[in-house]
Amino acid sequence: MSSTSLTYLEGLARNYAIRAVMSDREGNYADAITYYRRAIEVLEKIIQMYPDHSLNNIYRQWIGEYRRRVAELEGLLGRVKVPASGGGQDSLDDIDSFFKVVSDSPINFSKVANMDEVKNSIRESIIYPSKRPDLFPLGWPRGILLFGPPGCGKTYIAAAVAGEVNGYFVSVDAASIMSKWLGEAEKRVARLFSKARELARSGTPVIIFIDEVDSLFAPYSSEVGGEARVRNQFLKEMDGLDSKFSPKLLLFIVAATNKPWRLDEAFIRRFQKRIYIPLPSRETRLELLRMYTKSLKLDPGVSLEKLADILEGYSSSDVVEIVMAAHLRTVRELFEKSGGQGEPRPITMEDFEEVLKYRKPSINRDLLKAYEMWYEKYKAL
Repeated sequence: MSSTSLTYLEGLARNYAIRAVMSDREGNYADAITYYRRAIEVLEKIIQMYPDHSLNNIYRQWIGEYRRRVAELEGLLGRVKVPASGGGQDSLDDIDSFFKVVSDSPINFSKVANMDEVKNSIRESIIYPSKRPDLFPLGWPRGILLFGPPGCGKTYIAAAVAGEVNGYFVSVDAASIMSKWLGEAEKRVARLFSKARELARSGTPVIIFIDEVDSLFAPYSSEVGGEARVRNQFLKEMDGLDSKFSPKLLLFIVAATNKPWRLDEAFIRRFQKRIYIPLPSRETRLELLRMYTKSLKLDPGVSLEKLADILEGYSSSDVVEIVMAAHLRTVRELFEKSGGQGEPRPITMEDFEEVLKYRKPSINRDLLKAYEMWYEKYKAL
């Protein structure tokens, strides 16, 4: 077997592992499970194809750790299949699963660093009405839009909301609705809301989370009938939540987008709360660094406070990838010097500095200005 194939497979496994950890950190457990399993498959392939590879013992340890984490995540996700309407089977039986956040879920606001303004706005919109609906005779906001740069925790915050109210978390990929479901999409949307209402009638709050909502609610210069119908169905369902003729169910729509300026005006006003999720502040970056380095061995000369200053302009996902890259330097050095025997040396400040020479912020400054301008025009906390 060629070394080129081995390098490719190791890079593929590393990429899947990084995406798994990022999804795990953000509370996107379904994606995390998928990426952990893909990483396991590639690592097992490496062991099979290269039985004498010096890293195989390490890869076996990683496989064991990933499998344990998959089992833990599967324990957090209670899957409830949507029943087929009518009397028989139809092509919609494979509609997406619904995830309930269990009462002892670790994902809640205590795990969200800082962001007090964001938390307070969500408390007033979702958490307080869920706990005391009798205090809101005029109703409460049903649509919450989270917008901001990618990799800053919008999905994590949405999952934390469900954890705060011990409710159902229903995750919907808007891009999939518009692409794979075209033709039957409006039927699936109707059944999605029907199932959510059914769950909410038990008195348990339900959070429908729509990711990449701009792909669903963006205006189009030309639209085919299916696209128009699914968008109109969503409008109808969202309007129905606020109808005075509808029961006051604890059913909320939380949507996320990296491109809020693409949203149609008709949909913007359906989200009564529009909340900016910015790049992490210094305090948040410091907390992230403490979290990600907690299980690693650091040299006494490493100053997380100084690193938090240096990492201004980096996203949350950038921070974790920088920590992983610095740790990888010590692992690579261990294998180059001793073939993997012993333990890696502590991570030094120099390791971080070397990584930062080749790792720049993933968010463009001009893009940040665009978010701020949109926020000034449409903000609604």
